[in-house]
Amino acid sequence: MIGVWRIGKRFSFDASHRLAGLPEGHKCGRLHGHTYTVEVVLEGDSLTGPGFVTDFGDLTPFGRYLNDHLDHRHLNDVMSDVEPTSERLAWHLAQWLKNHLVESLGSRLVVVRVSETPSSWAEYVLDLT
Repeated sequence: MIGVWRIGKRFSFDASHRLAGLPEGHKCGRLHGHTYTVEVVLEGDSLTGPGFVTDFGDLTPFGRYLNDHLDHRHLNDVMSDVEPTSERLAWHLAQWLKNHLVESLGSRLVVVRVSETPSSWAEYVLDLT
């Protein structure tokens, strides 16, 4: 049996948003905020160093990006070209990771999951083929 190792790291930030195009009275059409949780899942076919898929500390630049660009921001301003849903935020964060960090990690980005509440989430699953 051939397998892979996977790791995940969670981050959180607070931000507001408002979604247009919803039926009148829909609560998400009003300005509101969330404590977002973002989970990044990476995988590797082999382990490096002392036995890591990726050193969790190597994800620090992603945490800085969240803190510097999303934390306590209005997501409609940050993602001005699309509605800032959890689905689109997961895609946005996956693109940032692919463009700025993944190549240096020595592992593959598999999933970026975004939760607005403890009981709901959306995820962007990368095509690994």
